[in-house]
This record gives sequence, C-alpha cells and structure tokens, in this order.
Amino acid sequence: NSHAPNLVVLTKTAKKTREHKTKYVEMVREAIDTNKRVYLFSYENMRSNHFKDVRLHFRGGNAKNNKMSDSDENDTSAEGRIFLGKNKLLQIALGRTPEDEYSDNLHRLSKNLSGSVGILCTNQSASDVEEYFATLAVEDFARAGATSPRAVVLTKEQVETHPVSMMEQFRKLGMPVEVKNGRVALIGGRENWEACKEGKELTVEQCKILVHMGVKLAMFKIGLVCRWEKEEGLVEEL
Repeated sequence: NSHAPNLVVLTKTAKKTREHKTKYVEMVREAIDTNKRVYLFSYENMRSNHFKDVRLHFRGGNAKNNKMSDSDENDTSAEGRIFLGKNKLLQIALGRTPEDEYSDNLHRLSKNLSGSVGILCTNQSASDVEEYFATLAVEDFARAGATSPRAVVLTKEQVETHPVSMMEQFRKLGMPVEVKNGRVALIGGRENWEACKEGKELTVEQCKILVHMGVKLAMFKIGLVCRWEKEEGLVEEL
C-alpha cells in the first residue's frame, strides 16, 4: 500500500502534538505548584519587545531565554511563569469545573480564559504585582487595522525636517508633498495635512507615515482581571 508511509508520518505527528499538549498542561500545573498566587490578565497592543521585559521582571535573574514563547520547558529555576496564547490548554490545566479543577476554585479563573488573556504564576506579593501592572503602559507605533484613538495633523515643519530623497516614498504613501526651495514641503504651501482621523481604521500606508513622523498611537497595556490565592483557595476580581 503506497499510502502507508504517509499514515505513519501523520500518526507520529498526531502523537507528537498530543505529547506536546500534555507537557504544556504539566508545565502549567508545575508553575501553580511552585507559586503562591495566580493572576489572570488581559492585554492590549501586544508587542513582544515590551512583553519580554514583563517576563523578565517576574522571572528574577534566572532567565536564560527572554523570548515571548512560553515553551522553554527546561527553565524550572525561574521564580514566576507567564503563559498565554493557548487558552484551551490553560483551561484544561486549571480545570473547567469544580469537579476537574486542579486546585480549589481555579475553575473560576478558567471561565475567563478567552480572547487576549494569559496567566501569571508568581510568589511576588499581591501589592507588588498589582502596583507593577498599574504603572505599566508603553507607547508604541500603531499597526495597520487598529482604530486610531485620535486625529493626527502633520504640520509643514514636521514634513520639512525630512530629506528630499524621501519625497517619492512619501508620495507613494499618499502624502501631498513636493520639493520647494530644496526642502520637502506640503503641496500648494499648505500649513498642515491630516494623516489620519479619530475612530477610523488605520491603513498600512498611514502607519508607515506615522512611523516616519515618530507618532506613536498604540499603548501596550496589561490589565489584571482576577487573582487566585493558593493558601485560601480564593479568587478575587480586580
């Protein structure tokens, strides 16, 4: 049968996937075992470069690997662990009902595991964790498809600071520019030009213009939804 080798490959792949899922669930439960509290958090404007700082903050100085991935199974020395991006597996690890929950009341965290969320397992005090996230907000450039939180009007002074060599690039992005007196200028002596409108979806071109002009419209933020305390087995909404 010529199909037999394919079948073997598929079976091996399915087995590997199953093993990986089991390992992930075990890894989450191990983090629950070694930490005093678990937080469920939601996030906006995820950026891996900022998020790695959050991971490092809760890992202490033991992080060998500061990628956004949480698949570094060998890193058991770290103080805290963050898991996100695998909501269904996290639900299995915590348990979906009082009958199958891993520890008292963890199913209450599990029911909120949908959308842009993750969990943090940590021994840091509740006040330290909550203060850290309350002050965490990092500005960044918006991405295409995001809704603009405000209108951005570029002035002729902002446009003039760029080299003449960029004029063609700006035109391709939809900016009404020309070269005037050896400088990039808005066409027809205009004083300003609206790059984007409030509440409208940003295009790829608009986002590129905003990067060139150094205008950051996105805010990377993490909000704490609730906290589970191992000792009392209680869940508190935050």
